[in-house]
Amino acid sequence: MAKKIKLTRPELKRQRDSLSRFERYLPMLKLKQQQLQLTLLGVAEKRRAAEKAQGEAQRQFDAYRKVLHDRAGLAVETLAAPSRVLTSTANIAGVAVPVFQGAEFPAAAYSLFGTPAWVDRALADLREVNRRRAEVDVIRRQYERLNQELSKVIQRVNLFEKIMIPQAREAVRRIRIHLGDEMTAAVGRAKIAKAKVGEEESAAAGVEGLGNAFTGEEPPAP
Repeated sequence: MAKKIKLTRPELKRQRDSLSRFERYLPMLKLKQQQLQLTLLGVAEKRRAAEKAQGEAQRQFDAYRKVLHDRAGLAVETLAAPSRVLTSTANIAGVAVPVFQGAEFPAAAYSLFGTPAWVDRALADLREVNRRRAEVDVIRRQYERLNQELSKVIQRVNLFEKIMIPQAREAVRRIRIHLGDEMTAAVGRAKIAKAKVGEEESAAAGVEGLGNAFTGEEPPAP
């Protein structure tokens, strides 16, 4: 339901001020929308590159997967899991997002002499897989946050463009029409009142002249 507005001059000023504010703010929102859209394209490309690198690292590690099962007692997958994912925070298009910095892994506590050499390579390759996976995860979080902000900005753009600005313009139009009608009516009433006063003055002058005619008195000099 449309909000009822007062058809007064103060309300006209308020609506004009609101309209001016909305029209100034809308271009800034659209600019931010464009920035976010371009940034999302870049992050999406970065995510695809990271996913490709992760896939390549996974294929390289898969060559060791079968022989790893023969290493009883050696928890390679546990040793290859990140103990900590390092991130920082950056401001991208006005949005605070995480940025991947690296990954830390637990110390490889196993006998270098009691295990074949390929175990070291397999562990390094699996850690690379997990590092790439962590990077992809952080980039996906970047994308999600930027996309959430873009959705909010698009909602605001639609709100201003399709609701608030048209409503303010319509309110200004209605108030101006009402005030114009009031002014026209006031001018009309003033003319009627002036004409009525003139008629009354003419009638009074006529009565006074008629009375002088009967008494033979000259009308007073103007």
